[in-house]
Amino acid sequence: MGWTDAQYRQQDWQPNWNVPPGSEPLLMHQFGGKRAVDSVPWGFRPKWAVDRKLPMMINARLEKAATGPAFRGMFRNGRAIVPAEGWFEWTGEKGHKQPWYIKLKSGGPMFLAAITDFRPDRELQEGSGFVIVTAAAEGGLVDVHDRRPVVLAAEDALLWMDNSLSSEQAEQIARQMALGPDCFEWFMVSTEVNRAGRSEPFMVEALANR
Repeated sequence: MGWTDAQYRQQDWQPNWNVPPGSEPLLMHQFGGKRAVDSVPWGFRPKWAVDRKLPMMINARLEKAATGPAFRGMFRNGRAIVPAEGWFEWTGEKGHKQPWYIKLKSGGPMFLAAITDFRPDRELQEGSGFVIVTAAAEGGLVDVHDRRPVVLAAEDALLWMDNSLSSEQAEQIARQMALGPDCFEWFMVSTEVNRAGRSEPFMVEALANR
């Protein structure tokens, strides 16, 4: 992405093949016009939800994020990117969930659209963090899950992070430029993924190849 000039402020970052909500993955942003990468909590709870002890939100539906009261402020001024190599989804009944891994056919990095209330010049408050923007799944991806992260190509990810753009412009980027199902491949992986805190390279390998 040409981010060689970015500030990397992540704390003791290590590769992770099984990133759960509540952890602190890398978040790319350019708040104040400065490119930077920080470790930021995955999850968000506005103050009213904290007061009511409601659970963390980890995703924001594109259909409502730009205008809904929970996310519209972050959608307008807090657009960021989560870099990843893939993501997990599950099929099957509770107690017998089968994990699937979805990655780009090209093998390249993904840039997941996110929104956040994090700012590098402010202390994180209780409930602060980021959520991943999702859209309806299309094509064969529907067989794995009915939702998908909005994944952007590098040049469109840069546009998404330009917080001088309006919410309407950003929504159009997410709707029109998100990579389609033909860009991805998906396969079943080990149920070891279901064990919180377990992180090994084999977790993103197809069962058929093991």
